[in-house]
Amino acid sequence: MPRPSRNVDQLLVEAGRALLPQTGVRGLSIRAVSERAGVNLGMFHYHFKTKDVFVRNILETTYNEMFSSLQMTSSKGASALENLRASVNLLARFGRDNRQLIVRLLGDALAAEVVAMEFLRANMPRHIEVIIRLITQAQRDGELRNIPLAQAIAFLLGSVAAPLLIGTAAMNSGLAAGAVATQIEDAVFTNAAIAERIDMALAGMAPPSKTGGRK
Repeated sequence: MPRPSRNVDQLLVEAGRALLPQTGVRGLSIRAVSERAGVNLGMFHYHFKTKDVFVRNILETTYNEMFSSLQMTSSKGASALENLRASVNLLARFGRDNRQLIVRLLGDALAAEVVAMEFLRANMPRHIEVIIRLITQAQRDGELRNIPLAQAIAFLLGSVAAPLLIGTAAMNSGLAAGAVATQIEDAVFTNAAIAERIDMALAGMAPPSKTGGRK
């Protein structure tokens, strides 16, 4: 009996990656995935066995692609502050490009969807550890204010990521449409807007000696 084409699994993954941001984990149907991929439903079970295995594959692949880039972002010739700036920029653009998926995933986790909860629990600490390491080094180098790490992370990532989540929620809910949606796109989601928020957040974390404040 001939084995199924090796391209079938990739067609299914591509279909899943397109549907998952629209449906979330809970709403994803393996029948819809198979139909979008143009393959027999039996081929889904042949390659992935279950929906949970399939969704984990998509989420882990998507995240690992970003994390590999994150690990290569730091330059040996750059300061910890500049490496931090580049790393946060990469994370923010990933969040922007995958904002629908992230919002759905957070909703699934809040609804106690096991796959979403396990994925976030396993992977959130990975990129946070990179940011912690860079913040710590920048503080040691005197490039950032010596404040508690939890506060530094909350301020930096909150300043950069919160507008992405709020803007996405506003647009998804219909509260922001037409000209308002266009303004949000320009003010929140563009590369320039992301870079500006990162610059402002890092400036707010600078030591007093570099901001003209009191020591």
